[in-house]
Amino acid sequence: MGSKTPLYKKHLDAGAKIVDFGGWDMPLHYGSQLDEHHAVRQGAGLFDVSHMTVVDIVGASSRDFLRRLLANDVARLKQTGKALYTCMLNDAGGVIDDLIVYLLAENRYRLIVNAATRVNDLAWIVRHAAGFQVTVEERGELAMLAVQGPDARRLTAENLLDIDRNSLLALKPFSAIEQDNLFVARTGYTGEDGFEIVAAPPAILALWDRLVEADVTPCGLGARDTLRLEAGMNLYGTDMDAATSPLEAGLAWTVAWEPADRNFIGRAAVQTARDTQELQRFVGLLLESKGVLRNHQRVVVEGLADGEITSGGFSPTMQRSIAMARVPAGNFTHAQVEVRKRLLDVRIVKLPFVRNGSVLVE
Repeated sequence: MGSKTPLYKKHLDAGAKIVDFGGWDMPLHYGSQLDEHHAVRQGAGLFDVSHMTVVDIVGASSRDFLRRLLANDVARLKQTGKALYTCMLNDAGGVIDDLIVYLLAENRYRLIVNAATRVNDLAWIVRHAAGFQVTVEERGELAMLAVQGPDARRLTAENLLDIDRNSLLALKPFSAIEQDNLFVARTGYTGEDGFEIVAAPPAILALWDRLVEADVTPCGLGARDTLRLEAGMNLYGTDMDAATSPLEAGLAWTVAWEPADRNFIGRAAVQTARDTQELQRFVGLLLESKGVLRNHQRVVVEGLADGEITSGGFSPTMQRSIAMARVPAGNFTHAQVEVRKRLLDVRIVKLPFVRNGSVLVE
């Protein structure tokens, strides 16, 4: 038996199929993964993401500490509530985790990190906090929801009774508002608009009930995965890991090279790779025939080394098979994927495939 979120009984009562995810008992779906996927693209879906880890960094050196810890630069966060997506790298330039960091107040930041990497993340953060005037506080007493889709913000604002509706609707992307221990961020992991909400379990349980009564569709991990694949969003442990450079995971944009004297962990290794190595491309693949692209299938590029699919599957929105892959450097636009000992043609496209309900590739 794994760890359980405060919403676990809600999932059982709703008939969810429960699976293990990073040591947590989580809903895979509530009957139809396909219906849940379409609900997010066309209306609003509700996700329990309480398995994610909330870490608050507080203290006089918090800004300096995070500028050392993270590849992106928290100095870019000029206003309270603003957020930044970043990688946390090891000394060799590999990705320990990808995360979002929020500026809550002067000398106070919040990190939202992945569930499966919690133990390693916390150990790494605490280890490198030594010598800085900071406190690292895991907020395990909190729960977290994500409400995603074109109707998500409106429905959340109508049912989240503790924050002014207009204030919620005025919140800009990658920004958050905090009021009376209720934290709402306009972020997500589906390629749709919406909110992620962190609060004490009683408030999260009450909000879940109100949103379900407002016909927001509960969604499980299955839909979350197909949605993020269509949106070209990386999954830690699948698309990148501690042996993967962000430069080869489509995450070069999360590395802040300026100012040149900011010596973030992993900088030297990533900079050497950038300046001296022929780096693999991180791309989207469209299957040109029937079949399904899967993780770890071989990508064959004529005259070059092989690549590999990192995430693949069927796109419910596009009604075809898609994938994200690492392929050799070069300007080629077509390749083949080995599927059951057959080579199937694929077209290489720029990510994402789908964003805000619109298909971006042909």
